[in-house]
Amino acid sequence: MKITVSEINEDGLELELNEQVESDAINLLSPVHGVLRIGRIAAEVTVKGVANCRVGLQCSRCLKNFDLEINSRIDDVYRPIKEMEKEVHAELKGDELDIGFYRDDVLDTDEIFLEQLLLDVPMKPLCSKDCKGICPECGADLNDMQCDCEPGDGDPRFAVLKKLKERKE
Repeated sequence: MKITVSEINEDGLELELNEQVESDAINLLSPVHGVLRIGRIAAEVTVKGVANCRVGLQCSRCLKNFDLEINSRIDDVYRPIKEMEKEVHAELKGDELDIGFYRDDVLDTDEIFLEQLLLDVPMKPLCSKDCKGICPECGADLNDMQCDCEPGDGDPRFAVLKKLKERKE
């Protein structure tokens, strides 16, 4: 949904949205449900609320696909991008790093939702917290079966440390 910033009155807006957001960066399996409170003081826009959506991910241990419900809190501030375009060499200061920008008096809720959902996707998604992963020798899924492989010598990059430990003992 596109919101015209200049049309936000002093009382602000309260929105409940179910948006079908398009993304190449993440596999969204359901529409994004969001409840937003949007306020404006001059050209600065504040957005507070929540968003949730079901996403499709791949487990970083066993490589199986799984679904995850992401619930995000939104607390953002937006300013017009033309403020930054005025300066030849714009440098953001510490307090400005959390500020987003809008263009042509339009704030897009799809972009707000997508940005927040992407930030809340786990770096190493797991299908379950006790996922055993796959065997590094034969590739068997250790969640489904126990393989007969002998444990390897470990990471060859640590071989020198292993020799030092054996010498010390």
